Amino acid sequence: MTPANNVPALANFEKAFRPRSVAVIGASDDATRISGRALHYLIRAGYRGEIYPVNHRRATVQGLRAYPTLADVPRTPDIALIALPSRLLEDALTDCVEHGVGAAVVYAAGFAETGSDGGALQDRLAAIAAAGNIRLFGPNCLGLLHTDSGFTGTFSSAFDKALPTPGGAAIVSQSGAYGGHLAYLCEKRGIGVGYWVSTGNEAGTDVADCIHWLALQDDVSVILAYAEGIRDGDSFRAALRAAHDHRKPVVFMKVGQSAAGATAAQSHTASLAGADAVFDGLCAQYGVYRAQTTQEQVDVAYAAVRGRFPSGRSLGIITVSGGFGVQLCDAAERGVLEVTPLAESGRAKLRALNPMGSDDNPCDTTAGWLNDMSLITKTFDVMYSDGGYDSIIGSFTMLPDSLTYGAEIRTAIGAGTREFLDRPTALCMEARPEVVRAYESDGFLVFDDSERAVTALAALAYFVEHFDTPIASHRKRTTRVDLGGEPLSEHAAQQILADAGIPFPASTVVTHPDDVAKAAADLGFPLVMKIVSPDIAHKTEIGGVILDVEDEAQASAAYLTLLERANAAVPGARIEGVLLGVMCPKGVETIVGVTNDPAFGPTVMFGLGGMQAELFRDVAFRVGELDHAEAVNLIREIKGYPLLTGFRGAAPADVDALADLLVAVSRFAVTHADQLDSLDLNPVLVLEEGRGALALDALITVRTTS
Repeated sequence: MTPANNVPALANFEKAFRPRSVAVIGASDDATRISGRALHYLIRAGYRGEIYPVNHRRATVQGLRAYPTLADVPRTPDIALIALPSRLLEDALTDCVEHGVGAAVVYAAGFAETGSDGGALQDRLAAIAAAGNIRLFGPNCLGLLHTDSGFTGTFSSAFDKALPTPGGAAIVSQSGAYGGHLAYLCEKRGIGVGYWVSTGNEAGTDVADCIHWLALQDDVSVILAYAEGIRDGDSFRAALRAAHDHRKPVVFMKVGQSAAGATAAQSHTASLAGADAVFDGLCAQYGVYRAQTTQEQVDVAYAAVRGRFPSGRSLGIITVSGGFGVQLCDAAERGVLEVTPLAESGRAKLRALNPMGSDDNPCDTTAGWLNDMSLITKTFDVMYSDGGYDSIIGSFTMLPDSLTYGAEIRTAIGAGTREFLDRPTALCMEARPEVVRAYESDGFLVFDDSERAVTALAALAYFVEHFDTPIASHRKRTTRVDLGGEPLSEHAAQQILADAGIPFPASTVVTHPDDVAKAAADLGFPLVMKIVSPDIAHKTEIGGVILDVEDEAQASAAYLTLLERANAAVPGARIEGVLLGVMCPKGVETIVGVTNDPAFGPTVMFGLGGMQAELFRDVAFRVGELDHAEAVNLIREIKGYPLLTGFRGAAPADVDALADLLVAVSRFAVTHADQLDSLDLNPVLVLEEGRGALALDALITVRTTS
């Protein structure tokens, strides 16, 4: 609905987040009203720039000199906060353009989320802002803030008590209420927030724009994002790439997974939720962590903002009770962290150090260390020095909160980890807030639950793995062909795809019964035979496929049978002949497909073939063109991947050849994105390692001309 924003990429973000001056258009003297709250916040926060309230009815507003119009303001403000009803917005935004304002926030609701009339008004605002090179936020948004400068261009009640504590977290949210909730939780969790922005209906600036700019800021350590839908897939991918390349963790909450949720999202922000599985694939492709709950989103941000990341997934566990060790091991398995055994040198040291405790990973120290706190210090040192673990979780129940032992415990743990502050150490405990803050000031991550601790550490490892894997920048297109505007038969699809580098078994098409025997003999037996018609997409449903044809007589009979079945099931179907193809050896059946996602364009799907894909939905996605490494990552992502690696003594399958096929499919899809609706290769047979992969069936659905 909204026209494309032609403001140069990331233009005027500096004026939006770090303005030297701000005009509040429609400023109210009543600090409890929406039109007065932003001004109230600016004054209370000690904003260091110039503030210009614009109100033609008052000489002063909240103690500051007011100006009748924007033209009366003594100098051009960097940003305008427009607190006016919708009927006055076009004129107000036009005034901003005429006076050279760099950015504007529109708080008012009643736009695209309400229907066509509101959508038309939103379009006009977008056009005014784009033509005038204004960085527009909203409408229907709660604004933005930058804590370090005291700029609070928002009326959100999340900041009634105070601005967030400055820090390395940045919050970007389509929903202002959710963004405010995140800011509140971050403050409660001790996470400093440097930037906060609500994008609302995104007439000019969307979540992608904000993520992109924030990823380039040196004072941003982690980005928390929330969205209900993504409209510009290309700019969103560019933003995620910028975050990846600048090693900025993005922790994303994307809603709309359920049918009801998707409907609610569309009515709330007039944005299309899109295919949820595609978004998962996009996150895996760019190293974005997708949180399933708000608590998880905050926990992961809490761990990431400190900037200490593990170099791998090995986890050491120290507990004061064996039961907590088992619980942490179970959580680690779910989080795909590796609780590897301690080296024998370390085990010998632990036995000598604490004969009553355990000598492996997990290490149960028992309660004896309360008589000798140095045991905890030395245990941490041994686990890190001899175990070489990438991170350690220590589970101490409520003991750190003890009035008797608490101070000594903190000293002992600090001494044992002092030489290993380059990696994260998490502590599971229940303690008073001041005790927790003391441990955090020492550099520890503190959680009250084993699962939450493991989830956060696993997320840190996930970020490192993706940051250390470059995203391919080279692009190689296949030769472009005209797919036409009419349905394609399987044979036509095979010819086109074979030219694009996708391998198929040897085959030929016969159009006359007299030619069947010779064609069959030339190919060799056994054969598969299929009806060829652009009007019959799903051949098996009409009996249009016959397998294991053993000789020339069977081939001739099969030819006639296939024609009869096709004519009976689909009278008037265009029959191009019968395809004869060689039967392939045994292998692992997989499925490869392409959909043209409304937001992200060509999207490659991969999964196991047959009923597994449909019944268990064991499929994964990637967006756009793949390179070989990303194709391998896609293959490894499905739960059935072990079937390709030699499950239960079977020979390993040719994963490299399968990856090459996926690359070729992705290139074809991107090259023909304007013509292609979907592509299905089902099944794709993956042969033993070194023998390749073959597409056994092909269906191309083109965008019809009618």
